[in-house]
Amino acid sequence: MHIINPRSGTSFILKKGQRLKVTDIKGEQVSDLLCFNLHDKKEYLSSGRTIDYAETIFLTTGHPFYSNRSNIMFRIVEDTVGRHDFLLTPCSKDTFRIIYGHENPHKGCFGNLCEALAEYGIEPDDIPITFNVFMHVAVDGATGKVDVLPPKSNAGDYIIIEAVMDLIVGLTACSAEMSNNGSFKPIGYEVMQ
Repeated sequence: MHIINPRSGTSFILKKGQRLKVTDIKGEQVSDLLCFNLHDKKEYLSSGRTIDYAETIFLTTGHPFYSNRSNIMFRIVEDTVGRHDFLLTPCSKDTFRIIYGHENPHKGCFGNLCEALAEYGIEPDDIPITFNVFMHVAVDGATGKVDVLPPKSNAGDYIIIEAVMDLIVGLTACSAEMSNNGSFKPIGYEVMQ
């Protein structure tokens, strides 16, 4: 298993048919997941299309995840938590400045993804909403107010996705206090054939 250190990120290739297992090693730690078509980086993971076609914001085992071109990029094949987020943008310097009031903000998952994906020619403006693995977001049915709650994941919980096309993957150990119940922990991942 590879380890993503707290408040950092990585990138790698996931080929069609390969599976990616993302593990919450210590519990209550979010991981932002993003992917692009390896052969055409203008095709990327789409929150809007995925939620639209699934007709739910509660994405879990069996759900396909679509690109901006309505092609399936991957499917969740195992999920021990069943609660993730695909509404909120990756945390960034601006998140920490605007929401937390930090004067010297951390670069956040957005900054970590920018750095990790730069080697593939992916620029900051190319990065859309990420699939926030293990993130627990509640939406009030009457007001629409969004609340970020502690993740439901415990130590050892995991999600496995299977690639339906060749992918460039960006993956983080989330940097936002609110998302991770006030602490920062590592994320484990492995690519399986």
